[in-house]
Amino acid sequence: MRVKNNIILAMDLMNILDAYDLSEEISNYINTIKIGYPLTLSEGLSTINIFKENFDFNVICDYKVADIPETNEKIADLTFKAGADYLIVHGFVGSDSIIATKEKAEEYEKDIFLLTEMSHPGAKKFLQPVADDIAKMGVEMNIKNYVAPSTRLERLSQIRDIVGKDSFIISPGVGTQGGDPKKTLNYADALIVGRSIYESEDPETAIKNFIF
Repeated sequence: MRVKNNIILAMDLMNILDAYDLSEEISNYINTIKIGYPLTLSEGLSTINIFKENFDFNVICDYKVADIPETNEKIADLTFKAGADYLIVHGFVGSDSIIATKEKAEEYEKDIFLLTEMSHPGAKKFLQPVADDIAKMGVEMNIKNYVAPSTRLERLSQIRDIVGKDSFIISPGVGTQGGDPKKTLNYADALIVGRSIYESEDPETAIKNFIF
């Protein structure tokens, strides 16, 4: 996966017109966006192809899929059928649910990202204690793409050690949540940045602050 300028924009706006205008303003600096539930639930799965057809973006769908295998498979089928390139999947649900999602991705010649640990403070209570085991499970399953937090560099570093240098890590929490972009890139392959860019009065200038 090639991420231009090592930046993935978290497109968590609620309106497709606002999201389109933002994409026009910063499309020279990025080639990858992450769409979550806010935009999808507001505007529908059709938003995926709007970004792909008009901006040729790689689209990661951040639905943090976390259900039984049969439901995960259905979610993955709908997501990849709509044009997504990648789907983020929670690891805590276990290998059977992950396998169902991964196999569906492979049918479309797409891939998944395995979420090991989230970036917000609450993740430390329940998710952090099992994050290393999730990463180890991913390695055993030959998963190559991971999500790990920029807000806790020591955890990001430990997860990198587990998944190895050849794995691809994307890291949320940069900017508004306090993650340091330069230090994060010592361990991650790409930054996930959202509010620091799309809530800025000058998104183009804002995104330049994350280009090194």
